Amino acid sequence: MIPAIETTGLVKVFGETRAVDGVDLVVEPGTIHGLLGPNGAGKTTIVRILATLERLDGGRAAVLGHDVAAEASEIRKRISLTGQFASLDEDLTAAENLTMFGRLLGMRKGDARARTHRLLQDFELADVADRRVRTYSGGMRRRLDLAASMIGRPSVVFLDEPTTGLDPGKREEVWRMIRSVSRSGGTVLLTTQYMEEADALADEISVIDQGKVIARGTPPELKRAVGGQTIVVRPRDPARLAEATVVVEQALHRRPDATSRDVLTVPVDDDAAFGTVVRHLEGAGIEMAELSLRLPSLDEVFFSLTGRRTDDTTDSPSPHTAQDDAA
Repeated sequence: MIPAIETTGLVKVFGETRAVDGVDLVVEPGTIHGLLGPNGAGKTTIVRILATLERLDGGRAAVLGHDVAAEASEIRKRISLTGQFASLDEDLTAAENLTMFGRLLGMRKGDARARTHRLLQDFELADVADRRVRTYSGGMRRRLDLAASMIGRPSVVFLDEPTTGLDPGKREEVWRMIRSVSRSGGTVLLTTQYMEEADALADEISVIDQGKVIARGTPPELKRAVGGQTIVVRPRDPARLAEATVVVEQALHRRPDATSRDVLTVPVDDDAAFGTVVRHLEGAGIEMAELSLRLPSLDEVFFSLTGRRTDDTTDSPSPHTAQDDAA
């Protein structure tokens, strides 16, 4: 099967800055692939190259088997790109926006209206279809923007920071819509600096830092690659946290960290340690509100790989990408 997206040694240079530095990617059809990394990592530049908006300076890239350098017009017929900011006419209604996009793509009026009706249903906007977009909340605008990106039934959808600026509740709404794109058979390439977003959506993740892919795999594979697990201890009575600290330390001969006023965490090397902690806490009569064993978070994975958090912005994007590549 031909990959939906494939790059080999992809390079993009701005002045003396190698914004993309030898990136290899393979994205299978019908999947959600996350490009995860901090501001200025090069994620948006990769998307712009794949969407034929930026020329590559080295390597090769193909979308749906078509070379981005030689067959840009063929690629544009089969993709859509949704950036960080909604590309909607705020003086039009949702239905008018979608119908307009359909007509711009060459659809007949009846077909554009039928497609608009379907998308308004799918993206849970039918009840507000006749309201002007300027009255929409941030989450509604992003859902409409995603709907607009689907008007032409693209095979590959590029989503560049689709939930930037949204509160957690609105983000969940958009995530649900992104999953629906994949379920309908589309391929999604998603850029994000939100760890929980990559974890919640991506079938596979490529971790990008300073223009390079520094790790790739499914979320569980990346977490396992760091090694070890973490026991989380939350006493039902927060006043017993100090006592629980002593019990856990005696059980494992390792002092846990207090990550908040009522939660302890302690890294362990194997599952057996969890049973040991359970028995010691039960023996001490300390009731638990939470007692769990988890893999490292993606934030911990990134920190392990780079020594930095994804919200660190020590690397500076090129002037060309300072606005677009805030990802």
